[in-house]
Amino acid sequence: MKHFFSRITVLLLLLVISSDPSYGCTGILVGREASEDGSVLNSQTADGWYDSNLRVVPGETFPEGEDVSVYFGLLGDEPLPPFELGRIPQASTTYAYFRTAYSCFNEHQLSIGESTIGQKDMLKAFPGEGGALLTVEQLMILALQRCKTSREAVLLIGELAERYGFLGSCANEGESLSIADPYEAWIMELLSVGFDWKPGSAPGAIWVARRVPDSHVAILCNASRISLVDENSEDFLFSKGYKEPALRHGWYDPESGAPFNWRKTYAPESGPWSPSSMWVRGRLHAIHKRLLPSRSWDPYAETDSYPFSFAPEKPLSVKGIMEIFRSTMEGTPFCMEDNPAWYVPRGNRELVRSAKATPFPDRFMRDLLNIPYTRPVAAKTSYSFITQSRSWLPSPLGGVLWYSLDTPHFSTYAPVYAGVRSVPESWSNFKKDGFTLDSARWAVLLSSSLTNSNYQRSMPTLKSLRDPLEKKTFHDFLQWEKEGSHLLLHSSPELQEWMDAITAKKMEEIHQTYRSIAQALIMEATIIDLW
Repeated sequence: MKHFFSRITVLLLLLVISSDPSYGCTGILVGREASEDGSVLNSQTADGWYDSNLRVVPGETFPEGEDVSVYFGLLGDEPLPPFELGRIPQASTTYAYFRTAYSCFNEHQLSIGESTIGQKDMLKAFPGEGGALLTVEQLMILALQRCKTSREAVLLIGELAERYGFLGSCANEGESLSIADPYEAWIMELLSVGFDWKPGSAPGAIWVARRVPDSHVAILCNASRISLVDENSEDFLFSKGYKEPALRHGWYDPESGAPFNWRKTYAPESGPWSPSSMWVRGRLHAIHKRLLPSRSWDPYAETDSYPFSFAPEKPLSVKGIMEIFRSTMEGTPFCMEDNPAWYVPRGNRELVRSAKATPFPDRFMRDLLNIPYTRPVAAKTSYSFITQSRSWLPSPLGGVLWYSLDTPHFSTYAPVYAGVRSVPESWSNFKKDGFTLDSARWAVLLSSSLTNSNYQRSMPTLKSLRDPLEKKTFHDFLQWEKEGSHLLLHSSPELQEWMDAITAKKMEEIHQTYRSIAQALIMEATIIDLW
């Protein structure tokens, strides 16, 4: 009985946390002809209090007939450890992958990003009720372990979700996935089929997937983006029964003559996870305005006015995605830093912006100054990533995971090659209840918090130390590309050791720089604020 109530407590906490509109992930998916260097780019901000520890899980081989446990609670945002929901057959061979809350990249340059989307209440499934076993974070792990290509990953996730049941872990909602390899990019949307589903009764999930054209960019921001499904096109994949719940519940009448619209049929009409949410529309507006600046975009337009994907006016790069992830919604009506409440009179009665003015005011400051909440692109972010999948290089060097801790606006990105066997302990030792500057995330988190508390004064201080480091990182990365190509050309046995060494050195350099940033900000605050 005690264990039962522990599970119930976890679920209630998950529901409370996940309903906060600052929790939700933004992703940008870039086809190879839309990127600056010909790579396929994938990305995600993990907005919430999630497990940011970066670990390399090695590939393995398993004997015939072995099973593997599947879990609930893998995100790291709950007070209790993950608990087993069941077991499914293990693959004979698994691939190495990078483990985070939402595991994101594997040794074959396959990348997966996540963004929760809404689904109608009658579709939702709950742990311990019915028979659904697989959360999206568990499905992402299974796909990264078992697949080499994005198309394989879409089909495997769909097959497993149908067989074992899809279980929404973020507010019991549906999920949108960005799935990419060196050649293709897909968006997949996955929904549950109800709390009372039983294995073997019917498919335990419905899903559709659409390929992003090579010359296009697609945006994920917590709302369904797939509408009509062309069942005769190779650019669409779908579960055979994706219309069945709509027919069963009377949400769609095939006799009407109207085409079946996935998004309009299954998405909720209101709430933070709906297409009508300003939480969604604000991000769509800001990102489209940045990538298609010559067009006029209504900041309050419905999400239907935005295309599934589009050709950007300029090719997009890793740096370009970094800039978008750092966006405070500047230049739009949604930037909280621009609110008039921040302006205070000085001696000559001239209004000036307070040093406390920030694009990320907390709830108490918003209540004090009566500032309406408008969600930035990245807020309360545990980590973010950008992946490069490059077809012209072998996977160990062709795949690059650009990984950042905490909110991108304050942090920087470390390049990690797909072939590395490990990362420094300081990037995988974060504990919520154990502050130490020996943890890279604690160093970045402290720097972010100190900067945000006196944003106008402290942001220049942070940038004065971070920006030169970031410039050096890109310079070093270009040098790595030359060295790595040389080692590949000569089939050097030193390649593995070289990749591990340069990655570790760069990640430690970032960690130590943020320790210095934190110390500088503490000194700045102490000297200026106390005197």
